[in-house]
Amino acid sequence: MEIEQLPELDSPNLIAAFQGWNDAGQAATTAVRYLVEAWNAKPFAKIDPDEYFSFTDTRPTIRIVEGAQRELVWPSNEFFAFKGGERSPAAVLMIGTEPNLKWRAFCGEIINLARAVNARRVVTLGALITESVHTRPVPLTGFSTDAIVQNKLIGKSITRSSYEGPTGIVGMLHTQCIEANIPTASLWAGSPYYLGSTPNPKTALGLLEAIDEILELNVRLGELRGVAEEFERQVTLAIRDNEEIQERIRTLERAHDEASAQQMTAEFPPTAALLDDLEQFLREQRDEGA
Repeated sequence: MEIEQLPELDSPNLIAAFQGWNDAGQAATTAVRYLVEAWNAKPFAKIDPDEYFSFTDTRPTIRIVEGAQRELVWPSNEFFAFKGGERSPAAVLMIGTEPNLKWRAFCGEIINLARAVNARRVVTLGALITESVHTRPVPLTGFSTDAIVQNKLIGKSITRSSYEGPTGIVGMLHTQCIEANIPTASLWAGSPYYLGSTPNPKTALGLLEAIDEILELNVRLGELRGVAEEFERQVTLAIRDNEEIQERIRTLERAHDEASAQQMTAEFPPTAALLDDLEQFLREQRDEGA
């Protein structure tokens, strides 16, 4: 870990996202990058890529700067500090790249930094390809070892994923946070499979709206909402002449709407149960007044 100067922060949230397997449509990294820009967070630390990357698998890239100069860009894992505002809590924001090597040691570096800044919790964002649809709300799954955060997730009907199988660096980081007794939370969003790797600002917005409420970040999301609305409009225009995709989207919309209706029905008890509860309440009130 290369630290320029450790920031003095008041129990920050450490919010992280990683490019690669955990970042369908670049939604997770877009969400954290939006926070960096919205809060004007300052870089203060990075992880040296030499220890954790196989450069034949995750290759450095070349870019042209100032019209002619060629610059080599290495896989990055960088940390930004936000001291907090009048209504927003302090934060450490990490924009990373999933490493190829030494996952436990890599996660250990993040945990050491979390301890050094006295982080209240480590929060990771992720996105995956699902049978979601761009014309409906972004589907979310998540969990937390922090009881307060977990209750807020449940309150928003965000439940733990039932997925079993290969995991990414996010799964490893959460396991090590639990072992280190650091509260942790994870939030994942679904990105429509038919969009492939297209950058998806609507999915990023879904992640940010959720953590904005759950973590009480009080970040202004108006700009991203505008981008997401335009993105949805452009996708709808792009597929308007493809009847096969249109039919598939109509099927996905019906499935989403039916699932939403079933969930709403499940959340409300039958009328008879409501009447029984009301009668019981009234009897108790009469007994207390007697």
